[in-house]
Amino acid sequence: MELSEEDLRLVNTLQISPRISWSDAGDVLGVHATTLASRWERLKGAGAAWTTAHLMGDPKDMCLAMVDIDCEMHLRPDVTSAVAQLPEVITVEEAASNRDLTLTVITRDLGQFSTEVLPKLKEIRGLTKYHTSLCTRIHTSGYAWRLNVLSKAEQQAIRALAGAESTQSTHDAPVLPLPENHLALIPFLARDGRATAAEIARALGRNPATVQRQLGRVLNSRMLSFRCEVAQQFSGFPITVQWFANVPAGEHQAAATEMRAIRNVRFAASTTGRTNFTMIMWLRSLADVMEMELTIQQRIPGIELVESVVMLNTAKRVGWMLNPDSTATGTVVAPYGELLPAGI
Repeated sequence: MELSEEDLRLVNTLQISPRISWSDAGDVLGVHATTLASRWERLKGAGAAWTTAHLMGDPKDMCLAMVDIDCEMHLRPDVTSAVAQLPEVITVEEAASNRDLTLTVITRDLGQFSTEVLPKLKEIRGLTKYHTSLCTRIHTSGYAWRLNVLSKAEQQAIRALAGAESTQSTHDAPVLPLPENHLALIPFLARDGRATAAEIARALGRNPATVQRQLGRVLNSRMLSFRCEVAQQFSGFPITVQWFANVPAGEHQAAATEMRAIRNVRFAASTTGRTNFTMIMWLRSLADVMEMELTIQQRIPGIELVESVVMLNTAKRVGWMLNPDSTATGTVVAPYGELLPAGI
């Protein structure tokens, strides 16, 4: 399938405000609410776009680790499948470099990562080696990436309707702890970032008014990052590249400001390990890699680009299992819940 201009405009709207009402979105886009709802169901059904919520991963409140994996060549598909089933492993990518897989892992704290996740990795048959870098500051993430097909005025109108929701930031207020019974809502929001209190109450067998209050508390907790994803093949930017770099101490914030000005950036963070700064971008072609490296060095004169890694395939992105063509399978491995198949 191909995405029409109207499809892309809808995705861009939900990127800015994943939970906007169809009537509000329709007012800005000049389209009837029922038409937008129908269009969205078609996009979701094809795995071309989806909304989700995932743990924010702010290092002030949680532990975000990036793990490079080596595995036996003939067992790589089995290892990929096994690591993707771990709810703490939110993203799994196959790399064209000196590591076979790269994982993004979010846990409550470093202790959980060390005592619960690493032992599970060691048990996976065919996984021969891993190397871990820990995130010390997230500068920008996938929720901020935009298609930019809407006009400036339309984007501003959507942001105005969304309010604080459209300006998610890991540097805002700290995460508010949630009672145990509230955590049961998270898998449903991972499966559908637009899930309503009524839908969740029905699935959990809880009182709708109670779930409405609980949902409000979850949404205000700062624990979750909401986003609208689009299958990469439809984004216009089919190539994923990650750079590992060193930035002089004290210049990370300035470097982050420059990186946020580059529209291709999907993720930028300060890290521990062999390098202290990493960034992930979506590019139009492999030819853009060298041009982007020049752009980075011009914007951040003190940066040392140590390694660039092209991703061959994304098996899982922020909890969602993907097909080889980058569309969503409909299966979600969510935190605080069992694996959720399509339709739940």
